[in-house]
Amino acid sequence: MKMSYSQEKVPGVADTIIAMEKAALEKWNHGDPSGYLDISAKDVTYFDPFLESRLDGLDKLQKYYEPMKGQVQVTRYEMLHPQVTATSEMAVLTFDLTSYEGEKVHKWHCSEVYRLEADKHWKIVQTHWSPRK
Repeated sequence: MKMSYSQEKVPGVADTIIAMEKAALEKWNHGDPSGYLDISAKDVTYFDPFLESRLDGLDKLQKYYEPMKGQVQVTRYEMLHPQVTATSEMAVLTFDLTSYEGEKVHKWHCSEVYRLEADKHWKIVQTHWSPRK
């Protein structure tokens, strides 16, 4: 039995996940990390190139994001090549992100693992950010 399906096999999941990610990015780009916190599960794990090790749990992610409130001011961004691979209860989103803060350009690879919770809402359970050339 094949356990992994593309977005074509699970209708609507890709559009839902990408829309959730874009909504969280819109808030993030204006210094508001709540978009990502709202869609992260309590048991989320988070990898960031600026951290020594993985963060475990929503409470630690909230503490990490707290000093960033109001600090990010992205004037525009591009989510490049988003791809969702999903089963009925898990989805993996990968994309490249280019964001612009005035003259500064930031380029990232991102992967997010989403889980369909008992309340039928998708939540991020694992995030991984890495810089790209």
